[in-house]
Amino acid sequence: MAEPKTKYDRQLRIWGEQGQATLEKASICLLNCGPTGSETLKNLVLGGVGSITVVDGSKVEVGDLGNNFMVDESSVGQPKAKSVCSFLQELNDAVKAKFIEEYPETLIDTNPSFFSQFTLVVATQLVEEFMVKLDRICREANVMLIFARSYGLTGLVRISVKEHTVVESKPDHFLDDLRLNNPWPELVRFVETIDLNVPDPVAHKHIPYVVILVKMAHEWARGHGGVLPSTREEKRQFKELLKSRMIAMDEDNYKEAIDASFKVFAPRGINADLQKLINDSCTEVGSDSSDFWVMVAALKEFIVNEGCGEAPLEGSIPDMTSSTEHYINLQKIYQAKSEADFLAMEQRVENILKKIGRGPNSISKATIKSFCKNARKLKVCRYRLIEDEFNNPSLPELQKYLTDEDYSFAMGFYILLRAVDRYAANFNSFPGQFDGGMDEDISRLKTSAVSLLNDLGCNGLTLTEDLINEMCRFGAAELHSVAAFVGGIASQEVIKLITKQFVPMCGTYIFNGIDHKSQLLTLQVQAANP
Repeated sequence: MAEPKTKYDRQLRIWGEQGQATLEKASICLLNCGPTGSETLKNLVLGGVGSITVVDGSKVEVGDLGNNFMVDESSVGQPKAKSVCSFLQELNDAVKAKFIEEYPETLIDTNPSFFSQFTLVVATQLVEEFMVKLDRICREANVMLIFARSYGLTGLVRISVKEHTVVESKPDHFLDDLRLNNPWPELVRFVETIDLNVPDPVAHKHIPYVVILVKMAHEWARGHGGVLPSTREEKRQFKELLKSRMIAMDEDNYKEAIDASFKVFAPRGINADLQKLINDSCTEVGSDSSDFWVMVAALKEFIVNEGCGEAPLEGSIPDMTSSTEHYINLQKIYQAKSEADFLAMEQRVENILKKIGRGPNSISKATIKSFCKNARKLKVCRYRLIEDEFNNPSLPELQKYLTDEDYSFAMGFYILLRAVDRYAANFNSFPGQFDGGMDEDISRLKTSAVSLLNDLGCNGLTLTEDLINEMCRFGAAELHSVAAFVGGIASQEVIKLITKQFVPMCGTYIFNGIDHKSQLLTLQVQAANP
């Protein structure tokens, strides 16, 4: 067996050893192992999840051979859960795998405590009634839940968890934490030791742009009543001021300073998202508060006190044109400030832990250090119960999506995926599932969709005839290509939730295979507490 570091080399570069260790401790339950479920679990098994439990009460049929790669001809007539589990085990023998030959609906109704043993449940191809029941069960057991469904050329993925906190959100683009618009005393003192008018041309072209911008920002503020550039004209003038200090055209450090001048123009203090977070009612911590909220409470105190309106400094600096001596000295100054901020945060965390009756060292130094490094990028996702979304949707959002040309197809599929469940409850089959009577099925589905829209308060709004016709033509089929795509999205979200890295989808993901579109409907996101 390959060594874990070799085996998982590529993914370790994305979520690191800590993320992989968390993944390897996770226990995943899959409900229904048709193509959507099998494709979801395949990705997680290859990724090295700790253990899987496959729940499905059906037998492998000849029709399954055309859309599920986890079964073959020898599997026909065998329990589907057993066959899929065996194939998945072959992909990664480090993953513990077991199966239960039972229909998920039966387990949901008769043994709800079964689900409490898992880290996360992936529920595929469930109808609305059992989605609602399972959601309640998992919420009470504090088990993360993801719904995934493929239906013809459409599909959805929806996360359900009361609260999910993310420290390592890893945004694609985020402003470097250099504090050029609000330098601390040690950085100012270092900058003051460097002369921008040094006569040596080699020395002049190796002054770091951090130094240039801090000095020039101070010079600008001194001549403008202590205020940094804010208008377009002022920003243009500031860039011209930087250009005027160049003594040669090949001075890359000054070009870098001009390119990075927007960092000086950025507003001081914390961003709006972080402000909203520290104002959340969960910062009023108690003995049952999570480590995350204890650290946010400490962060709130830090920002007001030691931070002087800023979050803890991250402590890293980007590559830049500089002499080695200047760059190393800058690194030391940023690292020293970062360490000082960490120590202040650590003390505040310890004080809060004592206050709420927990051990002062119950949150590790490494956890606090990671929190400080990522303090500007913290995220909290909250999701309503799916029952609340279904019964009490945001009417303005529904109407907006239904009437928006860009989103009307996605919203139409969302409504129709619910309408086909109503149809099935009334007629014991899905529209178009059996040959013959297509016109009648279309009429019945249209009636179900209109009834659902009226129940949601969207009286007078309708779906296009073409979309209803297509939904009937799908016949509730799970096409492998769509199932693989939806399963890939679902497994990606599972990894985000388990590793607590990257931000999971805050909405209902809809795949539209007709127009080759993926869209997120923000119907059920619950706002952070005020």
